[in-house]
Amino acid sequence: MIGQLIGGLIVGVLARLLLPGKEAFPDGVLGWILTAVLGIAGAFIGTLIGGALWGGENYAAGWIMSILGAIILLLLVRLIMGNRSST
Repeated sequence: MIGQLIGGLIVGVLARLLLPGKEAFPDGVLGWILTAVLGIAGAFIGTLIGGALWGGENYAAGWIMSILGAIILLLLVRLIMGNRSST
């Protein structure tokens, strides 16, 4: 479980670095936790997409599909919550 959190944090951070801009995540520890959740959920979405395209029922997402899923999820978060303003 701790490995999944660390992997999710890495995937979430990579997705946030690859997609420029700011999202409406809070600063501090809560922002890091939400980034880890974004990465874990991105791995789940990447597994669904990869399984539907070429995997099958036992497909497990690798790093690339996990990051792609996290980027898709980050775009949805930005669409729903909006970007952070600089006020």
